[in-house]
Amino acid sequence: MMITRETDYALRILRALTDGELHTVGQISKAEFLPQAFAYKILKKLEKAKLIEVIRGTAGGCRLSADLSKVSLYDLMMATGERSNLSSCMDPKFQCPWRDCHQGCKVHHNLVEIQETVDRELRSHNLRAILTGR
Repeated sequence: MMITRETDYALRILRALTDGELHTVGQISKAEFLPQAFAYKILKKLEKAKLIEVIRGTAGGCRLSADLSKVSLYDLMMATGERSNLSSCMDPKFQCPWRDCHQGCKVHHNLVEIQETVDRELRSHNLRAILTGR
């Protein structure tokens, strides 16, 4: 598991909005060194997750709408659709002939425990602390 480029860009967008002011996509992209087309895609996901507010029109832009101290890194990864399992066998749709044949798999069981530990750790870090150190 790793933080993908999309989640990294989402963090940068949120960092640009921590001042509470209204910012255009162009301003955010320039300040955070992001491709503007990609920023639009991420902003839509952040808006859908209710982390930001997008105001359309000539005087529009976006601003932070969530209390980032109540949003975890795990939550952001879910919002960007970037949650990944340690192994493909952890996907409920994965058909594993070993598990089917042997009534279970110790490797799978142990990977699930590791995944739960990683997820717990991701949930323990709020975005405010990550972005501002507070």
